[in-house]
Amino acid sequence: MNTIDTIAVCSRSFSLNEILRQELLQRYKNVTFNDEGTKLEGEVLVDFLRGHSKAITALEVIDDSVLAKLSGLGVISKYGVGLDMIDMDAMRNHGVRLGWKGGVNRRSVSELVISFAIALLRHVMAANREVLSGIWRQHMGGYLSGRTVGIIGCGHIGKDLVQMLQPFGCPILVNDIQDYSDFYEQYGVQAVSIEDLLAQADVVTLHVPLDGSTRNILTAERLALMKTEAILINAARGGLVDEEALKVMLKEGQLAAAAFDVFAVEPPQDTELLELPNFIVTPHIGGSAREAILAMGRAAIEGLDNNNPV
Repeated sequence: MNTIDTIAVCSRSFSLNEILRQELLQRYKNVTFNDEGTKLEGEVLVDFLRGHSKAITALEVIDDSVLAKLSGLGVISKYGVGLDMIDMDAMRNHGVRLGWKGGVNRRSVSELVISFAIALLRHVMAANREVLSGIWRQHMGGYLSGRTVGIIGCGHIGKDLVQMLQPFGCPILVNDIQDYSDFYEQYGVQAVSIEDLLAQADVVTLHVPLDGSTRNILTAERLALMKTEAILINAARGGLVDEEALKVMLKEGQLAAAAFDVFAVEPPQDTELLELPNFIVTPHIGGSAREAILAMGRAAIEGLDNNNPV
């Protein structure tokens, strides 16, 4: 057991998980958990982290204004895979090391995406709403099997999704800034431009991080390239899609349906979008499977010791 380092666990879900708590306490003696379930931001976050040498963070914003007040903090280990909440320049400037492992929640996200696709194609949510309101009528849906799926971003989750889609016999188009030629050849995947992907795919799903190159990657102009019968899924990061343009397209029948687990502002405030019958919304649950929580938590624990300069 480490009796020197002091650990701050910002994440509420980590703090609530008894297995992760015990595994962390077996390695470190001095741990402060977010047992109050407080949303940590700004000065509240600084106060929580102050006096600790290492921290496990999740959706907390770690930037220069925070790190400048925490001279004793040497390591931040990420609980989860997204790094858009962490200012890497600030980490580098303050000499704070990063513990991070990519892809630990990939199966959790991939399964959610497939459940979204099937639910949208079979009108599951719309049918459910109608039955609850007293309307009993059959909706004519369609298969996921055989439909062309476009995956924007073929990293850990994108690759996992490609593999999971194999039994469905879906032609798969991908767009990524990296060259994964060997993987594409192995699974019969076709790499195309983002414009060609949008124009050809029946199902489009996003799996890129949020940064300067991907913010608003699906503009109104790009969304307009999609087939009217296509569906759009975003279980990656909020801020990738022009949500206002999406709403108009869904209302006017320019796009068949969409499912979003993430939004530019969370929780989302546009009730008009949220209440559309051809829109599924979930509260950022992509990684919220028991198995994924343990995998992310254990990776974060390992990252406290096995970390690197940014």
